[in-house]
Amino acid sequence: MKFILAIMAAGLLGLMSQTASAADVSALTQKGGCMACHSADKKILGPAFKDVAAKYKGQKDAPEMLLKKIKVGGSGVWGPMPMPANTGKLSDDEFKAVVGWVLSL
Repeated sequence: MKFILAIMAAGLLGLMSQTASAADVSALTQKGGCMACHSADKKILGPAFKDVAAKYKGQKDAPEMLLKKIKVGGSGVWGPMPMPANTGKLSDDEFKAVVGWVLSL
């Protein structure tokens, strides 16, 4: 079911012509440096991806907002630890694939 939701999210975001598999997204989270501060199911420095998905569940603007937050950085939503800007590590389409996967959890 989660994989199906990831596919739907990817389509809604207008992602790459081929839907990213779970393995592809896992590789992207490593390449983008996401896993240094996050994990799928537990808080590290930043929130668990499943907690991000729960917080933004049903919010239509969540994909765009999270994409901006990833690229620009931010603070205050999940506590005092700031999230640094992440540019140049992944393409926009790759970041969108990661966001779609996170929101599918």
